[in-house]
Amino acid sequence: MDFLQTLILTTDSAVRLSVPLLFACLAGLYSERSGVVDIGLEGKMLGGAFAAGCVAAITGSAWLGLLAAILVSIGLALVHGYASITQRGNQIVSGVAINFVASGLTALLGQAWFGRGGKTPQLPNTARFTEITLPFAEPMRNVPVIGRIYSDIISGHSLLVYAAFIAIPLTWWILYRTRFGLRLRAVGENPGAVDTAGISVAWMRYRAVIIAGILCGFAGAYLSIAQSAGFSKDMTAGKGFIALAALVFAKWKPLNALGACFLFGFLDAVAIRMQGTALPVVGEVPVQAMQALPYILTVILLAGFIGKSIPPKADGVPYTKER
Repeated sequence: MDFLQTLILTTDSAVRLSVPLLFACLAGLYSERSGVVDIGLEGKMLGGAFAAGCVAAITGSAWLGLLAAILVSIGLALVHGYASITQRGNQIVSGVAINFVASGLTALLGQAWFGRGGKTPQLPNTARFTEITLPFAEPMRNVPVIGRIYSDIISGHSLLVYAAFIAIPLTWWILYRTRFGLRLRAVGENPGAVDTAGISVAWMRYRAVIIAGILCGFAGAYLSIAQSAGFSKDMTAGKGFIALAALVFAKWKPLNALGACFLFGFLDAVAIRMQGTALPVVGEVPVQAMQALPYILTVILLAGFIGKSIPPKADGVPYTKER
């Protein structure tokens, strides 16, 4: 039972930790399926987290905080879209610039507005997305195994957690069962053919980066007003880059993205749980080593376990309309 309890607690933590990765991974999926590389996931998440923390602290409303996160993230996404789609600039450079701007600007504004070293004020539960207890969660707690899974893993999460997992089948349906999804995938594979059919390549790509901005806004809001009770400096902690790694690991497919993000979330949860514990022969592992474990395993997985991962053919290639 001790092992089962540990496994349930670790899995529950993994679900929570995988949520920002899921949102960001799906954001990258939409963007890159249209042919736009999005290195700026980290910056958009950070900007969204800061906006959500600020607005929720000022208004006391988690919903307004979420709206602010989405708007700020869309704004950053449009900057990236203008640079990479309209101006046909280097998409990598544009994304990196967004990351640097978001990192510096959130810390600067946070210190200027609140004087807390870049942090926003601590949020009360009324200004956050708090845990939701699903029906029959408490009565089922005493049911062996299944009851524990339902009451401790499935139930007891915030609304944004359920939204992240609903977004996976929704994204699959949009990409593979709608006209918009067909055109989006075609733009990422052969934009010239799409243009010949009378469809605007630029407008399709702009819509993709806007959707990416919305999803990054959800990810940022989750970090600051659901998982935490306020914004802190650089609180994304590389999650945007791990989401990109998960996207490659998932081979740009939405259902695979669920497994990849949960895997990275589970590795993070294991690293947190193992901090301060002594291992046989090795002894107590330094905290820094455990914190680095998810990133090390990310590199190992990408280097040797995913096989050949082929991105969309036009990914990262600016499109120039033929005269």
